[in-house]
Amino acid sequence: MFKMIQFLFVFLTLVGANSCTQDEVDEQVILPTNLEVTITELENGMVKVGFSAEKVNFFRVSFGVNNSSPELVSGREVTYRYDQVGEYTITVQAHATEADFIKKEETVTITEQSLGIGFPTSGFESPITYDGYSLSWSDEFNTSTLSSDWVFEIGDGCPGLCGWGNNELQYYRRENTELKDGYLVITAKQESIGGRNYTSSRLKTQGKQVFQYGRIDIRAALPKGQGIWPAFWMLGESITDISWPACGEIDIMEMVGGSASGRDDTVHGTLHWDNNGSYSYKGGKLTLPGAAKLADNFHVYSIIWDENKIVWLLDDEVFHEQDISPAAMDEFRKPFFLLINMAVGGNWPGNPDGTTILPQQMAVDYVRVFEKN
Repeated sequence: MFKMIQFLFVFLTLVGANSCTQDEVDEQVILPTNLEVTITELENGMVKVGFSAEKVNFFRVSFGVNNSSPELVSGREVTYRYDQVGEYTITVQAHATEADFIKKEETVTITEQSLGIGFPTSGFESPITYDGYSLSWSDEFNTSTLSSDWVFEIGDGCPGLCGWGNNELQYYRRENTELKDGYLVITAKQESIGGRNYTSSRLKTQGKQVFQYGRIDIRAALPKGQGIWPAFWMLGESITDISWPACGEIDIMEMVGGSASGRDDTVHGTLHWDNNGSYSYKGGKLTLPGAAKLADNFHVYSIIWDENKIVWLLDDEVFHEQDISPAAMDEFRKPFFLLINMAVGGNWPGNPDGTTILPQQMAVDYVRVFEKN
């Protein structure tokens, strides 16, 4: 009897040692395999993350912002928009169960350029001399302080010209302009100052430098986006005596930002004047080919101006010409001063919307004025 009991004890012990509890069965989970992750950088800080795996039930993704945990996603692709420069680690987890998963990490670097707030390092450059002309004035912006030839216009135009006559949304400040790496940089920001929700800068040479005829070259990298409105232009020195439009206005370059064709990719050149008591304007434009945008490269915006006509050029290629010889256009045969500004919103560009990335920057490499010999 004792031997029989001993045998049963050994048998039951061996059976118990080779059996599995329910918890142990549940732990035998088959993990996903072959996790693949692809990162594609799009415009304005947007990235697209694609992923796939075998034997997977669901995915979680983290974009590496503020130590956030991976979140449940549907499908095999997600997008995310970054709004700050930095290096971010994107984590993709392929799950069999909530607790059982494999993961892969990829790093993405977000720069000012990828956010749409930086400026390029390449593009067209104009010569320092032209046959039949001499350089009469220039600013290369290679100093640490702005030349005394420039003065700032501050505020929102109120009370006399609220919204600067165009229902613009920005408050102009000198703090939005800096000299950086040999460029004059104007930054448009979304911030509440002076009762406005945006800030930017506007500079002019009024009372400092005036010009009559010649060639003017401005090399610059433009901003982009809905509601962004950069301009290089001129007003007649007589504006303080006879007001606008009788003083005349020469728009060397304007761009109204936005993703639609004819906006971020198009330069406008226009004249505004008093035509025997009636306001008149005429202009032309040039749209870059393909998907190119003016913000992609530095370009040189120019006019050639004499007593009979004004010619507009982009990268030394003519795109518009206007006869100014009629007597009613005599304001264009008088001295003008220069202005550089970046407006936000207004009658022409419309207001910023959900696609607009701020801040936006405009970088001016140089302004050069040549007179005929």
